[in-house]
Amino acid sequence: MSRSSTPPRRHLRNRLMLAFAGFTLVVAALFGLYVAVFAYAVEDMFFNGLLDREAGEQIEHHARTGQWKTPRESWMQVIASPDQLPDGIAGTLAAEPHRTEFPGVDGRHYHLKRLQPADTGKPAWLLAEVSQLLVVRPQRAALLQLLAWTGVAVISLALLLGWWLARRTTAPLSKLAQLVDQTDPQHMPDTFAAEFPNDEVGVLAERLQALIARIRAFVSREREFTRDASHELRTPLAVIRSTTERLAREPGLSTSTRQGLAHIQQSTLQLEQTVAMLLTLAREQALPADGQPLRVLPMLERVVIEQSPLLDGKDIHLDLDVPTQATSTLPAAVLQVLLANLIGNAFAHTDAGQIRVAVEAQRLCISNPGVAISNDALRPFVKDEASSGFGLGLAIVRRLCDHHGIDLVIDNTEQLTTVSFALATEPAP
Repeated sequence: MSRSSTPPRRHLRNRLMLAFAGFTLVVAALFGLYVAVFAYAVEDMFFNGLLDREAGEQIEHHARTGQWKTPRESWMQVIASPDQLPDGIAGTLAAEPHRTEFPGVDGRHYHLKRLQPADTGKPAWLLAEVSQLLVVRPQRAALLQLLAWTGVAVISLALLLGWWLARRTTAPLSKLAQLVDQTDPQHMPDTFAAEFPNDEVGVLAERLQALIARIRAFVSREREFTRDASHELRTPLAVIRSTTERLAREPGLSTSTRQGLAHIQQSTLQLEQTVAMLLTLAREQALPADGQPLRVLPMLERVVIEQSPLLDGKDIHLDLDVPTQATSTLPAAVLQVLLANLIGNAFAHTDAGQIRVAVEAQRLCISNPGVAISNDALRPFVKDEASSGFGLGLAIVRRLCDHHGIDLVIDNTEQLTTVSFALATEPAP
């Protein structure tokens, strides 16, 4: 039995590595963001502290003298009117009165603090131009580069760690998957659970080992059954065939007796073919083609005669539109079982009207005005209330078509049910 192994589209190991790398990337990005925010916050706190100290001294001096003094730091100055603020700060301040930090031109940067005298006099503004004192902004490019290289190094380490951990974690699972992939009914491993660690994978291996043992026992029983059934069914059929052949050679038989013996011989041959087909189907094998095309009409006529008792007492007209030259490349046993089940089903489920059997575009079509055939009807032991059988006919048809690559089509309308199948198997890819 040939079989092909399809590799998984997504490896669990790669997914674990990507998860590690993604988590590390998120952590590194958050860390870099926190570092940048912390650096800017510390720098602003430093300038704001100096401004607060200077503003306190200015207000105290103004309370004593009524004048603003020269700031202690050379990069600070007191602005008496907002119109005197440089670099367009006045317009921005008018739009955002509570803003304290302003960018200037030519790389200048300002911090601003409002000076409100204690006597509620006219306020002033303490302006600090801190571009020469900035520490974080000049180092921003170097800081970002350092964070980027650090992130790359950490992600590389995470990928390496994830690869090692994923390989160590998924190795038993990959081994078990490969073992299961190589298992078929002809090659089933006996004991393998002891080769796996005592964890979830080991538990899964133990359960698979127990399941394979049950499958092996089941396959053994089925093989013995098909072997015994083959012997027990073929032996009496061979006896019937040989006996009828011997009786047919006896002189003095009437014409009706010879016709009955011929009918028994033909039915025995068909039963032998059906037994061979069903046993082969149970063994998951395909029946070989007969080597030459089979004429469809003679086999169809025999099947109609065999199923004709189902038409007794019914007002049914049978329309056979099958050319005499119509042939099929299906094995004879397969074609006979398909015709017997589908025509018998049409006869049994039609109370009155016309049943049409025709060959169209190398397909055999059987149409009848009976009950629509649903997908459930193609399962074993599912049958209509009016059916007197066991509900296996259509299930056998479906299995045969699936097994031999036959294109089976069921078309249901309000007035008609049409079942068709190809008279030739699809070519192997």
